Amino acid sequence: MSNPKSTSLSFKVMDKSVAYKDFFKVNRFVFEYDTFSGERMTNVVREVFMRGSAVGVLLVDKIQRQVIFVEQFRAGAAAADAQNPWLVELVAGIVEPGESPEDVAMRESDEEAGCKPINLIPMHHYWVSPGGTDEDVYLFCGLVDSTQAVDFGGLDHEHEDIKVHKLSFDKAYNRLKEGRLNNAMTIIGVQWLMLNESHLERF
Repeated sequence: MSNPKSTSLSFKVMDKSVAYKDFFKVNRFVFEYDTFSGERMTNVVREVFMRGSAVGVLLVDKIQRQVIFVEQFRAGAAAADAQNPWLVELVAGIVEPGESPEDVAMRESDEEAGCKPINLIPMHHYWVSPGGTDEDVYLFCGLVDSTQAVDFGGLDHEHEDIKVHKLSFDKAYNRLKEGRLNNAMTIIGVQWLMLNESHLERF
């Protein structure tokens, strides 16, 4: 085997078709791409869950030192036989055509928790599970007045049934340390807050 290439690698989509389409969509791709050894991998067939871009918002009241979470039933967790498929999460939503990630952050914060951020602080942009889905997430810290939060949120026509939780920073940190936060977006958000709490006064 030759030494790995030092120049940039390239790929090409040889074919694309719809494998499944209903509430969600799955596309079948045929790729060819360069290998690190300098050869070319051909006829690589992969199905990809076409999810698109999403947005997550960690709602933070820096004056009261509170974090706002939302809790709702998650079909994926139920399908995996989770003991409790009602997950405590960040406010989140999918980017629709014509929307910016910031637009989604503001809309979802209002729809799910009843409060719009006074300021949005970019946290991270990452791939969720790039081996099988195209979904990427824009993560924000949204500074809010926690007294504006509602007890229950969500849209009936989207079959959303959401319970809103307000936790102190310390309780949120303890949940993370005890392993009681069990989804990536929420874990990343609370870890970011632990690292950046002292810097929030700048915003």
